[in-house]
Amino acid sequence: MEDVLIEFRDVTKRFGNRTILDSVNFSIYDNQVTTIIGKSGTGKSVLLKHIMGLLEPTEGTILFQGKPTDQMDRKELDEFRSKFSYCFQNNALFDSLTVFDNIALPLRQTTKLDKKEIEKRVMEKVEQVELSEVHDKYPSEISGGMQKRVALARALITDPHIVLFDEPTTGQDPVRKNAILGMIAQNQKKFGFTTIMISHEIPDVFFISDRILILYDGDIIFQGSYKELDNLDHPMVDEFVKSLEGFQDELTGLHSKKSFESAYEKRLDEKEPHEKVIAIVFSLDDIDDMNEKLGPTKTQEVLQYLGEKVNKHFGNVGISIRIGRNQIATMLTETDSQTAGQMLEDFAKDIQEKGLSELEAVANTGDTSKPSTFSISAGLTEGDATEDMDALSKRAGSSQKAIAAFPM
Repeated sequence: MEDVLIEFRDVTKRFGNRTILDSVNFSIYDNQVTTIIGKSGTGKSVLLKHIMGLLEPTEGTILFQGKPTDQMDRKELDEFRSKFSYCFQNNALFDSLTVFDNIALPLRQTTKLDKKEIEKRVMEKVEQVELSEVHDKYPSEISGGMQKRVALARALITDPHIVLFDEPTTGQDPVRKNAILGMIAQNQKKFGFTTIMISHEIPDVFFISDRILILYDGDIIFQGSYKELDNLDHPMVDEFVKSLEGFQDELTGLHSKKSFESAYEKRLDEKEPHEKVIAIVFSLDDIDDMNEKLGPTKTQEVLQYLGEKVNKHFGNVGISIRIGRNQIATMLTETDSQTAGQMLEDFAKDIQEKGLSELEAVANTGDTSKPSTFSISAGLTEGDATEDMDALSKRAGSSQKAIAAFPM
């Protein structure tokens, strides 16, 4: 059963004559990733400050684990606020401190850990976010992307209950963007903290989100899953959500959801209801383990490589789309199951024979001294042209088997 961690009940916030939040109602669930999206200037930052207890509502009630925050005494409020960590949009790093010292700062200020333990924890986090080579440098000496990762590491260093991320991937390239999101998802699962995120990175951020909140004109007009978002009939979806999606998934080069649906529906219009379509779902297995051993960036490069290989092999006869953090679906509308099965066998043979040398060049995964491996799996299913694509993909995913394996 899902536990409500934070709840807003008819929360309104006014600054003078301006109403920023207007009778807002929503819930944040414990141990989930919740992403808040909305146009600039719609009050997302004000909403975050209310969540953290830094602002009080003009009207309405905010509850934490069922208790109204306005009924908490000072000790309870301090304890409530201590459960949060914040990753600032502009990083807010101290120029006079090294990367190591910026990350260590929360531990030094809020804990009684000794120097050796602090050093151990900081260096572990430094390695996780791929900053080992610059840990002794100052913020001004590293790139903006690296500065973003320093801020992320600092937000996670105290193992907080709740972490708030304000546009954590702004300014990053597609690989690094997805690496950061993957690292957030991996750490969230590993340590069990609740994630609340503001992001415009559509659809990438949806692949790691359990729930999405849409803030529009001072109100939450939607709260639910990515799939449920498709059923929302509101100008915000067309004006903002779909406008940001683009026509291509930046990481894999495959169709975006919008362009995929258009192309797939066009092909289905040319088929009779009883005619068959084929769905193939590809997965990178144990992606969190890959993140741990290869690093988030190299893991995303492997996913990027898989997308390129799928597109090259099936692009002339099928339509492919990224459907999850580690999954790609290909729909074949002009091929029977026997031919599709042979194509999949050829693909598996090609990727196994050529993949290792190509991946070594792409992501430097050729350390054969390590006994563990990562694998690519695929599942194939057949269905009628009238069958829902999500149902087809789910069935194909449930029949997956490893088709290639590589050392890592």
